[in-house]
Amino acid sequence: MKLSNLGYLIKEGIRNIWSNRMMSLASIGVLLSCLVLTGAAVMASLNVKTIVDKVGDSNETTVYMEDKATDAEITNAGKQMEGLSNVTSVSFFPKEEAIKDYKDVLGDKVFAEMEGDGNPLPDAYKVTVKDLSKYESTVKQIQNIKGVATVSSQTDVADKLTSLNKIIQILSVAIVLALVIISLFIISNTIRMSMYARRYEISIMKSVGATDTFVRIPFLVEGIIIGALSGVISTFGLMLIYDLIIEALQYVVPFKAITFNSVMWPFLGAFIIAGVFVGILGGLISIGKYLKKEGSIILGW
Repeated sequence: MKLSNLGYLIKEGIRNIWSNRMMSLASIGVLLSCLVLTGAAVMASLNVKTIVDKVGDSNETTVYMEDKATDAEITNAGKQMEGLSNVTSVSFFPKEEAIKDYKDVLGDKVFAEMEGDGNPLPDAYKVTVKDLSKYESTVKQIQNIKGVATVSSQTDVADKLTSLNKIIQILSVAIVLALVIISLFIISNTIRMSMYARRYEISIMKSVGATDTFVRIPFLVEGIIIGALSGVISTFGLMLIYDLIIEALQYVVPFKAITFNSVMWPFLGAFIIAGVFVGILGGLISIGKYLKKEGSIILGW
């Protein structure tokens, strides 16, 4: 194919988009929604995985003592924990220190009432374990020590976050599949409308020997442009939405989130490829059906 012919076909594809701009905008809108939701699910999954990994890497456990435990029992419990083979360090965290962490939340008046004998918090130990593979057995050993009330196990947090991550992934796949089908439907109809509007021009082209490939290219270009535009816009749209959501979440629950700038270029490339793929697929579906149905009836369109 000559370069001049390719340039003509690309211009025709751009003209098709403008001629059916309302349907083109609808196609971009639906595909954009699909990509943004997919990206949001991926970012949520990455953040949850980071938190789970951080929890898993943390080897510090809080051991809460019984309220009725005597000073001697508390001291003896600390010595027993230090003697465990999988424990590397044990530090005492008295309830007088623990209540200070809630001073800003409680306010001066309530805080003053809870100091001393009114303190409802238990004494605790911060225990660091050596081998996380023996974490559960170590926790059971600590729980059997006299004076120990409960042990804060971080594996529960990790398990809950992992379950949340699986739910996010399942919902995301379901939503994305539905939106991909809708995107294909709208893009196919957009391109089919372009073909219908140019049916007489196409019939003349085919009557003078134009191949189906020559006829297809402008409509494939149309699908490619719609997909590429959707990919670019969705990347920057996701960046804006992600930053706003993370800022709001960090205000409620402080945590270190993944910055979108660190993954922006992979997302941009993946979104453009995905958008172009859906655009081409939608074009092939509509063109194939149209040419198959009417390709043999050239001048009867």
